[in-house]
Amino acid sequence: MLLYIAEKPSLGRAIAAALPGPHQKGQGWIRCGSGDTAATVSWCIGHLLEPAEPARYNPAWKKWRQEDLPMFPEKWEVMPKDSVRQQLKVLESLIRQASTIVHAGDPDREGQLLVDEVLRYFGANVPVQRILINDLNPSAVAKAVQAPRDNREFRRLSHSALARQRADWLYGINLTRFYTLSYQQQGEQGVYSVGRVQTPVLGLVVERDNTIEHFEPKPYFRIEASFTAQEEDADQRPFSARWVPDEQFQEHLDEENRLLDRGVAEQITADVEGRPGTVTEARFRDRPEPPPLPLSLSALQIEAGRLFRMGAKEVLDTAQNLYERHQLITYPRSDCRYLPEGHFAQREQVVRAIGRVAPDLAEACDRSDLERRTAAWNDQQVDAHHAIIPTSRPSAKGQLSPAEANIYGLISRYYLMQFAADAVHREGRLTVRVAHHQFRATETAVLEPGWKTLELKKRESRNEPQKAPLPRLDKGEPVFCGETRIAERKTQPPQHFTDATLLSAMTNIARFVTDPELRKTLRETDGLGTEATRAAIIDTLFKRDYLFRDSRHIRATEKGKALIGALPESVSKPDRTAVWEATLETIRRGDGDPRAFLDTLKQEVRGFIQRPAGERPAPTADSSNAEQVHCPKCRAPMTERDGKFGRFFACTRYPSCRGTRPLEDDAPRDGTGEKPIPCPHCFSPLVRRKGKKGWFWGCSNFPACRQTLNDDDGKPALRLRKTT
Repeated sequence: MLLYIAEKPSLGRAIAAALPGPHQKGQGWIRCGSGDTAATVSWCIGHLLEPAEPARYNPAWKKWRQEDLPMFPEKWEVMPKDSVRQQLKVLESLIRQASTIVHAGDPDREGQLLVDEVLRYFGANVPVQRILINDLNPSAVAKAVQAPRDNREFRRLSHSALARQRADWLYGINLTRFYTLSYQQQGEQGVYSVGRVQTPVLGLVVERDNTIEHFEPKPYFRIEASFTAQEEDADQRPFSARWVPDEQFQEHLDEENRLLDRGVAEQITADVEGRPGTVTEARFRDRPEPPPLPLSLSALQIEAGRLFRMGAKEVLDTAQNLYERHQLITYPRSDCRYLPEGHFAQREQVVRAIGRVAPDLAEACDRSDLERRTAAWNDQQVDAHHAIIPTSRPSAKGQLSPAEANIYGLISRYYLMQFAADAVHREGRLTVRVAHHQFRATETAVLEPGWKTLELKKRESRNEPQKAPLPRLDKGEPVFCGETRIAERKTQPPQHFTDATLLSAMTNIARFVTDPELRKTLRETDGLGTEATRAAIIDTLFKRDYLFRDSRHIRATEKGKALIGALPESVSKPDRTAVWEATLETIRRGDGDPRAFLDTLKQEVRGFIQRPAGERPAPTADSSNAEQVHCPKCRAPMTERDGKFGRFFACTRYPSCRGTRPLEDDAPRDGTGEKPIPCPHCFSPLVRRKGKKGWFWGCSNFPACRQTLNDDDGKPALRLRKTT
């Protein structure tokens, strides 16, 4: 039996449609043809398998303990995902019957791994072929089906994906447990998750919040002057120009070339007011602007966030609903903004469908120039998926919700823009020299809106007086400087992130990296996360109580700020993603060794975890914390509470820890009034106890850890009393 395994059901159905009939549908499969030439098409639903949990490797790893870190599996395992277990069983049965398997995962790193790991899991030992499909057009699918290749050609691509998956496990699992346990020793609760992608995203928000919090506005000065032409036959319309800083004033400028000294500003105005000048540059042109490309998921999320204030996850869920339930748009989790050239033939049906599904766009559909072909149609630019566009389906399955209508309308507008005329901008620039100072005036106006009539505006533009056009002067013409003005402004802090701006930052993460080589690497990647995962990453940061919403802004919580403050820069900055991507690319090319990559990462993880105690990250504590009473059981800080028999000290980790102690006038003699000291064996806090032979120090993790130390004048002696 010939078995095709697609990455997702929609691709499976497209492959079946390209194969000869008759077609017989089953639960999770489609049989095509009959007799010896029959083939069966089945599919994954994303990843059917996931990396095994730590307890699968070692039952002791189920409990979070410092002494078990770092955790490095000797032999890697995967396990079925509960939500798709049924489809995995279908594939198991089909793989057992297959004589040849055709791998039809997406033509990218994850698509290669997704099917390969299923074949490895079931020990498939039959020939495996590979087909590459990035366009669900019937002709494109049929062409790909007729050109299979040996799957072994793509083993390095699979190795790089597997290395990425295992590296994320090693990094995320170990550091999350380490920082969570470190914080718990200080009385904090909850999980302090750390990840290669989510932590740098949190770092972006924390850095932005800190910049705003510590921002000190400074005055700066803008100089403007009015000019008129001196020649009688020249265009006599007056124009206003702004002073252009040059090298001689560098010491009075900030990093954005703003003038900071009023005295210098006054001197400049005195130098030029009432003086003649000369036009040194005169540029006027009508600039055509082609329409923007159709939308990728990130572009859709950014635009929907800006226009409709929708969160990234809400946009993804809405688009997924339009794709799966209504079948009104193409695959939404795409990082591409181009279309296969074969799709151009479908434009009439798609435009007709838009007019029926979105009646408010019917007039725009009628105006569309369907003979126009923009740069969007380009096979060379299409990778695993093409841009998100409407389908030719003329009606929804039921009524669209307001959110669905907004997203469908936005996607449709960007598609219709491809059949609208270029927008034409009238641009002008005059540069004038007066004495040794330069002034510049600019003019920008939309001459012909073209595709811009389809743009959605966030709000109607305010009724501001339209700026007068510049006079048409030639280079070398004399002008006269009349009135001058000095406007005092204040520097402004950056804005807090919103859903749209945070997604934009994740997509264009290279601009937050200082190293030029790493910046170049990140420009060639998808940024932080992928189109499919960015919304989930942001959502996870909210669920972990790292971020909160302040109206439409996204801000970091104190927990998030404390974690980023405790982390090394190599964990909280996006540089690591660039290093990993560069290494994974060498693995894909066959120049890198995945084992060496993971071994290097293991050394890094050991370095983070096995620091000297004094360097162990922990939340900053007040100086009063040293005098605070700590729990005799877990050494977390205690707080006073009212009880049945009066006030008492209770552990701040209640109900996880039920440690109590009575209120005492004197400092507790068991050492809980002092800063916690970690057990040298398991790093749990030590507790001072009194035995038959006097005071000694024992581990609060007793009986799991039986470490003890002698008492040295109220402090644990460095020499171990007993080890386990």
